[in-house]
Amino acid sequence: VEEALLKRRSVREYKDEPLELNEIAQLLWAAQGITYTKLRRTTPSAGALYPLEIYLVSGDIKTIDPGVYSYQPVDHTLTFIRKGDKRKQLSASALLQEAPKMAPATIVIAVDYHRTTRKYLKKGNKFVHMEAGHSAQNVYLQAVSLKLGVVCMGAFIRSIVKEILQLPKKQEPLYLIPVGVSE
Repeated sequence: VEEALLKRRSVREYKDEPLELNEIAQLLWAAQGITYTKLRRTTPSAGALYPLEIYLVSGDIKTIDPGVYSYQPVDHTLTFIRKGDKRKQLSASALLQEAPKMAPATIVIAVDYHRTTRKYLKKGNKFVHMEAGHSAQNVYLQAVSLKLGVVCMGAFIRSIVKEILQLPKKQEPLYLIPVGVSE
């Protein structure tokens, strides 16, 4: 862990190489994977309410068609949502930042605030944001161990990202995390 912390950097430029399915699978697991039988996950969650939803925008991943997918932690699978390479649209939603367009994939952390606020009221918003930060840091550290580059982005137009991902009304995107092979 210490080595991964020392090497952790935000990486916005990537080699023009596809990602392997097992690399993406490991990053998604790091974000919200199940760690033992009571369905506990890789990130701490207030009240074990798990308000985060993890999405994958695939552009160039071996054996996965370009499109939008939802990560299902319980069985460690992807659920297809929408076909087509959405990287240019994602880049446009991110105020024309290049990383989402150039990266082979982007992980999106979305939240359902109600899962936590129904128990913790207004304090629940803070807990949700803390959990999202834990999840994003897990992705960073896992990426370092896989020799991949990632960057967390919060500057984007949420309504456009919701439309690209076809998110349910109750979910809001918090992070875009482009990922690729580091240069």
